[in-house]
Amino acid sequence: MFRPSPKKLFKRAVKNEPYDVVIVPGSPYDGKNWSSVMKGRVIWANYLVQKGIAKNVMFSGAAVYTPYVEAKVMALFAENIGIPKEKIIIEDKAQHGTENIYYSYWLAKNMGFTKIAFASDPVQSTLLMGFSKRHFKIKIDHIPFVIDTLATIDDIYPVINADSAKVQNFISIVEAQTFSHRFRGTRGKNIKFQKE
Repeated sequence: MFRPSPKKLFKRAVKNEPYDVVIVPGSPYDGKNWSSVMKGRVIWANYLVQKGIAKNVMFSGAAVYTPYVEAKVMALFAENIGIPKEKIIIEDKAQHGTENIYYSYWLAKNMGFTKIAFASDPVQSTLLMGFSKRHFKIKIDHIPFVIDTLATIDDIYPVINADSAKVQNFISIVEAQTFSHRFRGTRGKNIKFQKE
């Protein structure tokens, strides 16, 4: 409620561009179509690259609710709609939004990146802003997608072959973990934080 609006955050990002990398969290894939959430995140990532706001995109997400590694599926869609393969990085361990930021941050830092942003839908971005401010030495800016802008470029329907992103012998997080363990994960409580 008291967070800056997506438009305001976008204006800030434009002033601070270019970012070495923008982290884009995963979303479940059913093996057929991309969901509206995944679609929004991938199209927004492409927009940020095309506008020169992001030099690279890091898609983050394991196979969590379905047998498809979310980051790999999103990377396939991203490449299909125009993000060059050499600008795409995959982080495939995260199972929750807090972990998307945590694992991607360390991967980005180890790659020598010093300007990092997080790009997702406005709701998730708002929920994770506090987490990203509290735990990391390098500042992580938030660039949630601007719905009005996204609506002008939303008419995209790529087709991918996601076989390379599919995990064999998959077990859903719902079967593998109790509700309380998953809830702790959502809050970042399952992360073993390393010191900077």
